[in-house]
Amino acid sequence: YQDPQLNQLEERIATDNQTLRQALETYLAARDQVAAARSALYPRLSAGPSVARDHISSNGPSYAAGKPTGYNDLIVGGQASWEPDFWGRIRRTVEAARENSQASAADQANIDLSLHAGMAADYFQLRGLDSEIKLLDATVADLEHQLDLAERRLDGGVATGVDVAQAKTQLETVRAQLIDVRVARAQYEHAIGTIANLKLSEFSIPPSPLDLPLPKVPVGVPSQLLERRPDIAAAERRAAAANAQIGIAVSAFYPTINLTGEGGFESLHFGTWIQGPSALWTLGAQATQLLFDAGQRRALTDQARHAYEAQVAAYRNSIFQAFNDVEDPIG
Repeated sequence: YQDPQLNQLEERIATDNQTLRQALETYLAARDQVAAARSALYPRLSAGPSVARDHISSNGPSYAAGKPTGYNDLIVGGQASWEPDFWGRIRRTVEAARENSQASAADQANIDLSLHAGMAADYFQLRGLDSEIKLLDATVADLEHQLDLAERRLDGGVATGVDVAQAKTQLETVRAQLIDVRVARAQYEHAIGTIANLKLSEFSIPPSPLDLPLPKVPVGVPSQLLERRPDIAAAERRAAAANAQIGIAVSAFYPTINLTGEGGFESLHFGTWIQGPSALWTLGAQATQLLFDAGQRRALTDQARHAYEAQVAAYRNSIFQAFNDVEDPIG
């Protein structure tokens, strides 16, 4: 629109608007959730030393004559565990997190677009009210002149009291309209200041009637432009995330397999702690299959499928609403 003041206000949205900042932080949190979900694809490793002084019972089963009842137990070792993603549960979790992250990014873009559009709309509404105030001020001046003329005519015996009363009524009506318009202007000014995160008690926009040449909006635009609407993109990504949740629910029907391993050094004395004979290790695998859950897994799978269908319906509805939004202003 080539309006320097509007440009300055629009630029403040990206740096100062708290609603947009909230949406940005929500997106960053969703992006971190993707990394957290992806970490489950890899083994978990841990390591650390352990130093203990133990004392056994002289009457216990592990006691032997001549064997000391107190000893040191020195251990340094590490553990590793890994759940292979045979059934795709982790991959589908990563997929769902990624789709939700992209939906959050679309939400942020939608808020950003709405804020910029709202700023421009409020600004031009304010400028339009400035033009209306200018017109009403001129009308008040004319009506004041007409009232003065009617009073003069009444004093000269040419007019009647009805003429003066009518002139006063017209003048007061326009003055009341002028008050309403100025109140509306103040409300738009406050709305602009709120979007730009400005201190309202110190913020004001000098009156300036609207005289900018507005750009012409084409009557018809390609429907492919609707694909760029962030609200449609967000709905589509949420439908994809709901689809991934179905895969997560289905994976619960298959066994959980874990591979584990431990290794390190253990000794009774510090001098022989880190030596070959003190080494120890163990490897193992475990598979667990849930045999009976009273229909919980099937219910959760059906729930995921219904949630997916709901998101698909929301996606389609957002497309229909987008076409409606485009058609209404043109109509």
